[in-house]
Amino acid sequence: MKLSGAKILLTALEAEGVDTVFGYPGGMTIDIYDEMRHTDIRHILVRHEQGAVHAADGYARASGRVGVCMVTSGPGATNTVTGIACAFMDSIPLVIFSGQVPSHMIGNDAFQEVDIVGITRPCTKHNYLVSRTEDLARIIKEAFHIARSGRPGPVLIDLPKDILVNAVVYEKPEPVNLRSYNPTYHPNIKQLKKVVGLIKKAKRPVILAGGGISLSGASEELVDLARSAEIPVTATLMGLGVFPGTDPLWLGMLGMHGTYRANMVTGACDLMIAIGVRFDDRVTGRTDAFAPRAEVVHIDIDPTSIRKNVPVSTPVVGDCRITLKELNRMLAEAEPTCDPSGRREWREQIENWKSTRPLAYEQRTSSSLNLSLNSSTN
Repeated sequence: MKLSGAKILLTALEAEGVDTVFGYPGGMTIDIYDEMRHTDIRHILVRHEQGAVHAADGYARASGRVGVCMVTSGPGATNTVTGIACAFMDSIPLVIFSGQVPSHMIGNDAFQEVDIVGITRPCTKHNYLVSRTEDLARIIKEAFHIARSGRPGPVLIDLPKDILVNAVVYEKPEPVNLRSYNPTYHPNIKQLKKVVGLIKKAKRPVILAGGGISLSGASEELVDLARSAEIPVTATLMGLGVFPGTDPLWLGMLGMHGTYRANMVTGACDLMIAIGVRFDDRVTGRTDAFAPRAEVVHIDIDPTSIRKNVPVSTPVVGDCRITLKELNRMLAEAEPTCDPSGRREWREQIENWKSTRPLAYEQRTSSSLNLSLNSSTN
């Protein structure tokens, strides 16, 4: 049975369970919109292509699914770059479909032709320029697999007009098997044994929680680790919400816009367990002076993020949830902490830092505020 490229695209989206697409139509993608009327996929029309990517990004963050958006060629495609870069930095799974001029016109500076594959290469996890309609279903399946697996991120698929118009025999794609792409989910047990030893001997440990914990659904495992080992927890901006803000072990956010106590703890700790973070400059400040007294354990599914910004003594590559679950099991079977008194002094010092309350403010009535303003004016 022959199907047009547009029909194959929508069939592939339905196979991935896509129920919502954010987009703005144009001449190069109009065939997709024509076919979309015959599906159950809901299309949300935006007023600007950048809004389509940000909306898909928000959908992905809220639902835990891959966000999908669709734009046309030229300025429609280039308007997506800011949203794509945002998703790339925050590791949000997106698939972006961009229209393109017909294949035979690519490279001729045709009307509304831009090299969106080249433009977005630095800010996508992967991207494709489809050259054969026969490859479309396979490429879409691969794109969703790449976007949601390992360290999530955006994937762009550029669609020449003729690829959507051509009709070919549709064949359901095989399961994805990419030899050059095999994320590591299960950590090295030898490395985890080193982490257990470091936790047991540390007198001033701290956990730095990042967005990777949220993306992998590892909040429960993080809470178990912190409470069982009695380790205080700070977080990056992307890590906010993964640890209860009412817990006595909570220090608040770290870094330039963080709390006094979190930054003081980072400067004094002798062990930092960083989980699912990238050590952004807003967190570290000067990297050569960051956590100067600490041995750093870095747990992340993306090996390229480890040692990229901060020296690490013990790297652990693996999914945050799987790794923390195994680490908690090993800690439960290990011997107790060597020097509990050292941890007690650490907790007392943290409570002293907490008592400074630098984020507090004075609630003033409107009458007292007016009186103050009048006095300063006089």
